[in-house]
Formats: sequence, C-alpha cells, structure tokens
Amino acid sequence: MALIINSDCINCGICETECPNEAISPGDGVFVIDPSKCTECVGHYDRSQCVTVCLSDCIFPDPSYRESRDQLHEKYLRTAS
Repeated sequence: MALIINSDCINCGICETECPNEAISPGDGVFVIDPSKCTECVGHYDRSQCVTVCLSDCIFPDPSYRESRDQLHEKYLRTAS
C-alpha cells in the first residue's frame, strides 16, 4: 500500500530528497505522498526510505491504497521505464 504523512510532519523535507520515485512533495504545512508513484521503495530498497529517515515518525501505510508487494513491484516496473 502507498504511504501517507500525517499532521505530525515537521516539514523538514528529508523524506522528499530520499524518495527514489519522486512521490513526495511539499503540501499545505506537511509533505504529501502521491499514491500513484509510491512503491514503498519496492524495487529500489528493502525498506521505505522516507520512513527510515523521518525525524518525526509521521509516515504510515495509507489504508485507502491497499497494495500487495507484488502490486508495488509491478508499479515500480511501470514507473521505472
């Protein structure tokens, strides 16, 4: 499933620079993740880089976008080409 950033975001921008899919961008006070681009780093890394570097622990699975690891990998293959 795609990830989401909650209101605990301190707007530091570290997650944006770490996202290999360019799925993270500045929003209104907090950064936002584009679910059509987010693969939870499947295809790039073993762990979601935004979650790993987040200073405020505000990035979680988005229940509105449920995807299996296989579906995330397929999305990665589509976006990588």
